[in-house]
Amino acid sequence: MSGSKVKAAPGGGALAAGKAGVAASEPDADDRVGEGDPAPDFSLPASGGRTVSLGEMKGKPFVLYFYPKADTPGCTKEACAFQEALPQLGHIGLDVIGVSPDKIKPIEKFAEKFKLTFPLASDESHAVAEAYGTWAEKSMYGKTYMGIERTTFLIDKTGKIAKAWRKVSVTGHAAEVLKAAQALG
Repeated sequence: MSGSKVKAAPGGGALAAGKAGVAASEPDADDRVGEGDPAPDFSLPASGGRTVSLGEMKGKPFVLYFYPKADTPGCTKEACAFQEALPQLGHIGLDVIGVSPDKIKPIEKFAEKFKLTFPLASDESHAVAEAYGTWAEKSMYGKTYMGIERTTFLIDKTGKIAKAWRKVSVTGHAAEVLKAAQALG
């Protein structure tokens, strides 16, 4: 892959493209959105019988985070940290939405088990993850497979990505997101 391409982003706008020589384990640079880009449109079923969408969030900042699988150790730790930070995030007017490729039933069980009150959305087709560049080739025990790259986006009230964290390390991440959100103003 070489040169620069521009492709239409879901929901309008353009995505700038990229770098030559992208590592095989990362999504193609053309498929990755970054800081300053318009957030790709989405509408997904979520826990609690809700539907979450970019349209309903228009005019307010929010956190959109992608996690690999409900009720696994790292994903549980991350979700519980965001739940714990909700009062502080809410105080500055920020909502949180978690997204995984799980079916809605395991997501509902996960939300109930850990008393997660923010919406956890189901992206079974991984179309939204692909739009955000978080559906990536991964490897474990010598086998490669496609899955979610743990990623968080802070989206501002205009619908643009204010901050992106890729390949997130869970410990301390929610506090880091809170700090960035407070700086957003």
